[in-house]
Amino acid sequence: MRFGPLSINRTSAVLTALALLFLALALGAAIGETAIPLDVVGKTVANRLWGAGYPLDAIDEGIVWNYRLSRAVVAACCGAALSLCGVVLQALLRNSLADPYILGISAGASTGAVAVAILGIGAGMLTLSLGAFFGAVFAFALVSLLALRAGRGTGAIILAGVAGSQLFNALTSFIVTKSANAEQARGIMFWLLGNLSGVRWPDVALALPVAIGGLLVCLWHARALDAFTFGAESAASLGIPVKRVYIILISATALMTAVMVSIVGSIGFVGLVIPHAARFLVGVRHGLLLPAAALTGAIFMIAADILSRVIIPGQVLPIGVITALVGAPAFALILSRGRAAS
Repeated sequence: MRFGPLSINRTSAVLTALALLFLALALGAAIGETAIPLDVVGKTVANRLWGAGYPLDAIDEGIVWNYRLSRAVVAACCGAALSLCGVVLQALLRNSLADPYILGISAGASTGAVAVAILGIGAGMLTLSLGAFFGAVFAFALVSLLALRAGRGTGAIILAGVAGSQLFNALTSFIVTKSANAEQARGIMFWLLGNLSGVRWPDVALALPVAIGGLLVCLWHARALDAFTFGAESAASLGIPVKRVYIILISATALMTAVMVSIVGSIGFVGLVIPHAARFLVGVRHGLLLPAAALTGAIFMIAADILSRVIIPGQVLPIGVITALVGAPAFALILSRGRAAS
């Protein structure tokens, strides 16, 4: 069997991407207030997964496995999922400013999760993730309705998203203020800023399948996303079942956003900035753009988590603060470069 240059280049790209991701995960497990060598991280993984039997300090092994590595994996899943959501929404809505945070999907998911956690909606039958999912779907439906009433311009959905986001943020604050005790209020408000401190392996078991499944669903519809960038009518003329694809991709976006918000809280700028950075690296074809955005988002979130743990000695910042501090200037740079290019 002969392998052409194209297949070799694709294989090299996949291997390089996996190497970068594993390196980022290893650094996420090694760097912190207590520095742990990379070889200890590798031996810890070997001991836990394959029973290698390397003699390691119990404290170091516990820090790597029980705290940092699960946290790094969830950060990677969150970054990848939010980046995918940004790519999909920007293609479907043909608006470079679309992302789950700006469109109010994150805010709706937060309201749904808080309603389940504090008000007990669902009588114990709804998990945080399900509550967040219903909140995300309801938020997007409301924003879409507002956009249709306001007009079909590309700016209408963004303006409606801003309004919806403010509405659901206000509802979340109202629920917390009215029904939560002091301890619950502190925990909820810290969580809403993005918090990975309480993440453990059960969270990985939820976040990883959702992120991988979301990537596969989006990749399956990569050709449809390419067509949507020229408008729904163009997509329909190319034989794309517009309504079905739209429902599938919006549902996948809402599910990914809801699950990640239920685990780590509402995190902004990832779904907005990372798709633009990925387009700069690989172009606009979604067959390459989707995996590139997922990888870039995963590495970015791991790096942001590391920074949140080391920027202030003895204190962990909410990761949403880091993504905003980095994402806002990065997006301003993207806007200025786009204006200069035009």
